[in-house]
Amino acid sequence: MATTNVSRHEKQNDSTTFEQFLCSSDLSGEVHDHLIFISALNAFLSISAFLGNTLILIALRKESSLHTPSKVLLGNLATTDLCVGLISEPLYVTLLVTILQEHWNICLYLLDPVFVSTTILCGVSLLTVTAISVDRILALLLRLKYRQVVTLKRINLVVTTCWVVSIVSSSMRFYSDPIITSRYTNIVVSLCLLTSIVCYAKIFVNLRHHQHQVQNQVQQLNQTNQLNIARYRKAVFSALWLQFTLVVCYLPQVIPLTLIIHSEPSSSVALVWSYTFTLVFLNSSLNPILYSWKIEEVRQAVKDTIRQLLCC
Repeated sequence: MATTNVSRHEKQNDSTTFEQFLCSSDLSGEVHDHLIFISALNAFLSISAFLGNTLILIALRKESSLHTPSKVLLGNLATTDLCVGLISEPLYVTLLVTILQEHWNICLYLLDPVFVSTTILCGVSLLTVTAISVDRILALLLRLKYRQVVTLKRINLVVTTCWVVSIVSSSMRFYSDPIITSRYTNIVVSLCLLTSIVCYAKIFVNLRHHQHQVQNQVQQLNQTNQLNIARYRKAVFSALWLQFTLVVCYLPQVIPLTLIIHSEPSSSVALVWSYTFTLVFLNSSLNPILYSWKIEEVRQAVKDTIRQLLCC
């Protein structure tokens, strides 16, 4: 969602927009070497995102020990990252190639598909990671009632809502005032980050309180409860890693967006935008690594899947 208003900022009568500048000969020739590197890097990231998330989806399909709603959320995030590698990154690489080869008309036609697809997929990723944080706090607060409240039907509704909100946000690019679009995007992003912060703060306060109870009542706490808390703590830290990685990859996009809105288009701004845009895509390649590293069940399923593929 960080890419929604890259070009449709407020402008004067004849001023050149960032999109027009990006797809024009005004772009400095010194930037071209960087664009070649960025193109090659994104081609690699596209392949790694596609293969990594395909492997994760196969592993999740085979894994039966994870709670089904949690699998749906992780599967939706992996599907989004898979689409980034399959759709957004190839479009972005093609866009960079048209700039390098100076096919300006094709470049202008590619801008909308690149920005719209990225806005939708990044938006779904952000909303899904936020939903995972809410899922973790509900598991802590509801305890035994968790499986009754967090059902597969409700999780599917949440996933559908994530896609609808992201599609609406991306479509505003075509018919809404840039200021309204910007405010809408900022509100959605701020609410997502605030929700995640509140959820994880509440979780850590409760876990800290539970740890004090354990120290005071060691005799009364049975082994099953200890095992459940340890398993829950692992799940929380796995979700927190996903949240942290997403913020680190998405947050730098604020820099070029701010420069685009408040300054004239320039080659240096275009270069910063290109690198931070690539950083957003990097998130889709990192998530499969985080799944395999932090979620034991997924890691084992991935190992089994790789063994089967090698045997075949």
